Amino acid sequence: MVVRSGAMATLDRLLSDARAAQRSLARLDAAQRTAALLSVARSLDAHREAILAANAEDLRLAPESLGAAMRDRLALTPARLDGVIAAVREVAAMPDPLDEERPLGTRPNGLRVSRRRIPLGVVAVIYEARPNVTAESAALTLRSGNAVVLRGGSEALRSNAALADAVRAGLADAGLDPNAVCLVRDPDRALVTELLQATGRVDLAIPRGGHALMDFVDAHARVPVIRHGAGVCHVYVDRAADLAMAGDITLNAKVQRPGVCNAAETLLVHRAVADALLPALGGRLQAAGVELRADEAALEVLRRAGVPAHAATERDWDTEFLGLVLAVRCVDDLDGALAHIARHGTEHSAAIVTADAEAGERFLREVTASCVLLNASTRFNDGGELGLGAEIGISTSRMHAFGPMSARELTAEKFVVRGDGQVRGAA
Repeated sequence: MVVRSGAMATLDRLLSDARAAQRSLARLDAAQRTAALLSVARSLDAHREAILAANAEDLRLAPESLGAAMRDRLALTPARLDGVIAAVREVAAMPDPLDEERPLGTRPNGLRVSRRRIPLGVVAVIYEARPNVTAESAALTLRSGNAVVLRGGSEALRSNAALADAVRAGLADAGLDPNAVCLVRDPDRALVTELLQATGRVDLAIPRGGHALMDFVDAHARVPVIRHGAGVCHVYVDRAADLAMAGDITLNAKVQRPGVCNAAETLLVHRAVADALLPALGGRLQAAGVELRADEAALEVLRRAGVPAHAATERDWDTEFLGLVLAVRCVDDLDGALAHIARHGTEHSAAIVTADAEAGERFLREVTASCVLLNASTRFNDGGELGLGAEIGISTSRMHAFGPMSARELTAEKFVVRGDGQVRGAA
């Protein structure tokens, strides 16, 4: 994969500009960063018409192959743009993570040791379809003192450019270096490789997208990466579940917004409650337009009740449908559910519906996912819903951040040592 010399020179300059801007940004105090974020929110509102017009053009030019789920992610309605602006204001109101210093104690020699939060540096965010990521990533990196280099998908090129221009104008209005937020405007995919291999110039890469993007990142990355990958999310209905609750949770997890990463893709049902649960729930899902793909046991129950369903294939258990399709499997017990999730889950979100406190706590303890839920929809694995404000994504990497990443997760800690002239003696 060859990068054009002009494109490479542009990217080099962009990364240098971002590094210089980050150093100036890190010198600001919390009040200055807050003022800058409020200026960005005002600028986004002032550029509303241009942003919506750019998004309409992206939607008009989007190929049919993009699919309904990706088109939904691409679309910026006036209400969604209001949500983006509100998210920036929420970030402005958040506690500033760089104000945090954590005392660790005083050593016997009198040294006072603490840890202070610092920015990561230059963060590259690589994402597909969702233009709201442009503004929300900019807000979170500003709050945490980082510069951000954004590289969205070609399908959202105009939307991302309009949003980035508005953000940069807001920074300039606040007297800040607009290069704290940079957008790679060239759709050449070779530039993604260059970003992922920009050691010493990119401190962290955050990819947000499907399997193809994650495979590409795995093959090419040389800089540190926190994955924000596919969400094969599960709802398990235990034998002790309140079945009305189970139905409501499953319907919400699947239908409320099926094209997002925290939507449920697989329903696991304890065999003891399949006959009581699946006919009514299957009917509700069918009425909502959901196609059911079931294992042999669930298929028999559904067909006996007159609910249309298809036989599931092995591939269905590993698929992020991002649409109105739900895989359904009957399991013998909690162990069966845990084994299925361990084999087929993507460590994103998993929920159990049960009135058995012991079973619920065991599920919460043993399932490895960025968010595990008891008697609640998987749709709550979201920064806003969990009280973090906006998020830069949902980490499925078991690193310092696992789950929704907000401003605090975009910082590291350095040791701070205060002394009175102490020197270390011989070993």
